[in-house]
Amino acid sequence: MFNTSLHNEKTFYTQFLADLEASQNEVIIESPFITVSRMKTFWPIFHRLVERGVEIYIVTRDPREHVDDYDEQSEVEIQEFETIGVQVLLCTGNHHRKLAIIDRNILWEGSLNILSQAKSREFMRRLKDGGFAVDLFNFIGYEKYL
Repeated sequence: MFNTSLHNEKTFYTQFLADLEASQNEVIIESPFITVSRMKTFWPIFHRLVERGVEIYIVTRDPREHVDDYDEQSEVEIQEFETIGVQVLLCTGNHHRKLAIIDRNILWEGSLNILSQAKSREFMRRLKDGGFAVDLFNFIGYEKYL
């Protein structure tokens, strides 16, 4: 059995932050863009998770592939991730996936850039239980990197 729910940019963060706070072992977030303003929401939680021993992995676009000021913002946040012990995996080739896997039990997938979303209209689907998170973990091949 599993449960699923749909969220937009207005309802996503409340549920996602609650899922992060409840995580016990591992958080994987794929977000091609990272902005300083959005990270203000995440830093307190990431610090608490790291202190509790939760492994956090951020998969994001290599800052050198960004335009405008996204490269600088991304680089600043990546350096801070590494300072507190969050592992960052940089992707090249126009990385664009948006997803999160929490404790290999909760899967978030959709169109919302988790670590940068500000004004755009987006959706995310939350799937809990049912093996969906493990299926995607295996499909992407994370075991090679984590």
